[in-house]
Amino acid sequence: MIDKKRVSDIVAAQLDPVREFVVDLTISGSNKILILIDGDDGITIDRCVAVSRAVQKALDDDGEDFELEVSSPGLTEPFKVIRQYLKSIGRILRVELLAGEAVEGKLLAADDERFSLEVQELVKEEGKKRKALITRTVDLFYTDVKTAKKVISFR
Repeated sequence: MIDKKRVSDIVAAQLDPVREFVVDLTISGSNKILILIDGDDGITIDRCVAVSRAVQKALDDDGEDFELEVSSPGLTEPFKVIRQYLKSIGRILRVELLAGEAVEGKLLAADDERFSLEVQELVKEEGKKRKALITRTVDLFYTDVKTAKKVISFR
């Protein structure tokens, strides 16, 4: 079995810690290695190839069979690390909470414990016939989030 810590160290040595980061690293029982990397300004295919080659070269010396995939997380993949929130400030997110409700709004801020969304809602005001659009800020803790994804818009 391939050691996850060893693979993690190899990947970390290839990334620029200021601009690039590991989103996920999994190794299945059949030695299928999946590495998802990203960067504050995105990640190029060339960077994925460079990381893949470095990992492959280091693990080939062990003589153990493995399958390797290095890529960036897809646009529709849920966030897995806080740094994905930080790089997405200003974007629209859809957040499903552990309590079952969903919230969609513009990501305003994020830190190590929580993030803030600007949410717009139609609310019926007392004494008025029509609903009014209100904007409010919702603060959420990462521990309350089931999934969070960027909303893709073609407008």
